[in-house]
Amino acid sequence: MKIAIVGLRHCGKTTLFNAITGGVAEVGSYSSSLKPNIGVRKVTDSRLDVLARLTKSARIVPAEVNITDVAYMAKETQDKSGLPPEVLGYLTTAEALLQVIRYFEDDSVPHPLQSVDPLRDIASFDMELAFSDLGIIERRLQRLSDQIKSARTLDRPPLQAEEALLNEIKVNLENDVPIRQQTFTHDQKKILSSYQFLTAKPILLVANLGEDQIGRAGEIEAELQNLYPQFTILSMCAKLEMELLELSDEDAAEFRSALGATAGSVERVVTACLSSLGLISFLTTGPDETRAWTIQRGTLAPHAAGKVHSDIEKGFIRAEVITYDDFAECQNEHEARKRGLLRLEGKDYVVQDGDVVNFLFNV
Repeated sequence: MKIAIVGLRHCGKTTLFNAITGGVAEVGSYSSSLKPNIGVRKVTDSRLDVLARLTKSARIVPAEVNITDVAYMAKETQDKSGLPPEVLGYLTTAEALLQVIRYFEDDSVPHPLQSVDPLRDIASFDMELAFSDLGIIERRLQRLSDQIKSARTLDRPPLQAEEALLNEIKVNLENDVPIRQQTFTHDQKKILSSYQFLTAKPILLVANLGEDQIGRAGEIEAELQNLYPQFTILSMCAKLEMELLELSDEDAAEFRSALGATAGSVERVVTACLSSLGLISFLTTGPDETRAWTIQRGTLAPHAAGKVHSDIEKGFIRAEVITYDDFAECQNEHEARKRGLLRLEGKDYVVQDGDVVNFLFNV
């Protein structure tokens, strides 16, 4: 899973990146370089610890989130050509965008647009994403027009269907309706599968608070959620979370208590990333390792098996499935079998979050 952190200069993108990944990327400075910071965050999952203890696993392998801190240049520094190709490349390959919205006031770190205005910043960024998508559509429509003119009669219908769809999307974008809020038929989704439109991607908004605003975190989240129901909204003080990484657990807890800041802000961001993409985890466990495998919600058992190894998907016979809760209660697979809690599922089974699975296959 790839998440791109985006936002205007001096909003706290790199600070949040460090807080999530435990990185030490330089903050507080601006470079014209478009090279991003790249890191990994392991997904906290207490179920893995329990399973590893019960099956005496040699190691635990949690799910991971790949985080890219994109060197996104503020609107006032860009020309009318739009997002630089390098930046566009990082954004299009991301599965979701995490936009950092500046709420904190700090005279030593001036806002690039001269004032702190979260709603303006959100609208400005969404507009740039729409401009990027419109540019892609206009270029493709020009090519389609030429192709339709030269195509044989039998080859024209699919090209005309794509042209009609892109024109419809274009009109909606021009009326401030991002692609993620537009509805499409199954056939239209197939046409769009080759595109990487930015306004089609899930967006998480993280309100980056000052320490003096932590007490209003819930209120700020509620206000933003009311204004932007289509987004996942979170709030945190990224600077605080980054600084707490340097303290012991005991000292960090004491510092949080003094500020009234609850623990788990970073975990909430990671969990929200998974949720926004419709991702779940199934689990495998044994003496060698206990591991979480990330899949799309609604994935069938053979395709889930393919996450473990392509040969298992090809030779899939069936899956032995126990829910995590049942496994934890029974303490072992033998007891689960004895109680009839271990199920044999076939190719049509939809894997659920927390399923503990053993795939049976023949290659």
